[in-house]
Amino acid sequence: MTSDSFDIDRLGNKDLVFVPLGGAGEIGMNLNLYGHAGKWLMIDCGITFGDDSTPGVEVIMPDPAFIVERRGALAGLVLTHAHEDHLGAVHWLWPQLKCPIYATPFTAVVLRHKLAEAGLERAAKITEVPMSGKFDVGPFHLELITLTHSIPEPNAVAIRTGAGTVLHTGDWKLDPDPMVGPSTDEEALMRVGAEGVLAMVCDSTNVLVPGTSGSEASVRENLIELVGRMDKRVAVAAFASNVARLETICRAAEAHGRRVALVGRSMKRIVEAAQETGYLSDVAPFVADSDIGYLPRNEVLLICTGSQGEPRSALSRIADDDHPEVRLEAGDTVIFSSREIPGNERSIGRLQNKLASLGVDIVTARDEDVHVSGHPARDELIQMYQWIRPKIAVPVHGEARHLIAHAELARECQVPEPVGARNGYAVRLAPGRATVVDEVPHGRLAVDGTRLIPMESAALRDRRRIAYNGSAVVTVVVDGDGRVKGMPQVAIAGVFDRDVEPEIAHEVEDAVTVAVEDLPKPRRADDGQVREAARLAVRRSIRALCGKRPQIDVHLVRV
Repeated sequence: MTSDSFDIDRLGNKDLVFVPLGGAGEIGMNLNLYGHAGKWLMIDCGITFGDDSTPGVEVIMPDPAFIVERRGALAGLVLTHAHEDHLGAVHWLWPQLKCPIYATPFTAVVLRHKLAEAGLERAAKITEVPMSGKFDVGPFHLELITLTHSIPEPNAVAIRTGAGTVLHTGDWKLDPDPMVGPSTDEEALMRVGAEGVLAMVCDSTNVLVPGTSGSEASVRENLIELVGRMDKRVAVAAFASNVARLETICRAAEAHGRRVALVGRSMKRIVEAAQETGYLSDVAPFVADSDIGYLPRNEVLLICTGSQGEPRSALSRIADDDHPEVRLEAGDTVIFSSREIPGNERSIGRLQNKLASLGVDIVTARDEDVHVSGHPARDELIQMYQWIRPKIAVPVHGEARHLIAHAELARECQVPEPVGARNGYAVRLAPGRATVVDEVPHGRLAVDGTRLIPMESAALRDRRRIAYNGSAVVTVVVDGDGRVKGMPQVAIAGVFDRDVEPEIAHEVEDAVTVAVEDLPKPRRADDGQVREAARLAVRRSIRALCGKRPQIDVHLVRV
């Protein structure tokens, strides 16, 4: 893949390279790099979340090793908006990057709270940029362009360089009535398009969805009508970051004489950040968790975290009857005003089953129009291409099927050079025809307890194996000649119940004895060969008896 004439560490004034380290070939975990004139610009630095395949790991982020090695050339980090998949890795990775950060006011407030928790509020400096602001980061001349999305202050970034202009869209949609914040700055987009755009790096999430994504205004109308039908307690699960949706829910409560309580830490934090920057300034004061129980059930509305079934979220704790302040009973209603993020279907299903078992009525976007996406459907993408008219299209923020479909849509929109990008690809945008010229080191890091470790580390690999196949620890005592003294002891976890099936344990222990005793005397004198014989005996016998392949450790004791 590497071009013989290309050197990623010798980028001149006519060179412009795009390198995604996260978010290309997946939805979430965005980290984008632009290289020009010997410097690098980073746009966004986000996370994704673990699932059933990553036991013990809840947060995953791109491995920044490539740019960390070039930290001296990293001019700065620009954040397009405050969603976790765009800024959630900053407080984890900034100690390795140590670069200036640029963000609009709401995004800056959200990030400052995260940096403070990590003890980085003084070290990591944030430059606040006003909406529609223009500023320079090294050789990159940047302009923020206001878009609409499911969070305040989403921005596209027009990146002007000596090699050409790139429009990096971030996450967006075209909502004529977003309810919170201004609508899309169509005039600015058309102006940038008229000036000439070399490349557009664009959101692909909903490229497979026909038509348009819908407006928050319609959700507000529908939620107001829906809440009016309820005569007991109502809880609404929504993404905490969707400030417009929070205001919509407050308006629905107000229309029917209900008081609103925020249930969940992240919900309260986002509301604090919103009110600090001038949003949600005219909603009624919220009710404290501890006061909910004193209100009549038909006079309260709860806004809860947990729309994705997160096990420690407020709604999950309520469903488990484990919340210290809040209870739901038969006849109450939970409205899921959100979409199911791919991969979360099981956890959401488990949560909804628990609620149903309590006699709670459940309403989702399949039942009523209580959610609209924050990403552009096909007609909106077509409109953006008509405004921008780029020479090159680089689809990002999507899985492989989304990126392929987006590239085809770009061709239909008469874009001369759609180019495929995946994490680690170095895409040369200029000079010459757009092409992948190199592949740089890339990967994933996991937050494991209090530290970051590679996703391919032996520790996580062993944990996954243990999660699916269990573990076995065998202790073998031998004498100086390698003869087994006493019966080997095998401790099994996650394979079978020794109290119920003791015969399995006995057969495994017998197999270990036979395997070690059958070794020739010179091999019995070698600790490594004895351990390996015992390990193979455990593996073969458990596989034959139980059909499992557990993680096996052997403790050898010589007496």
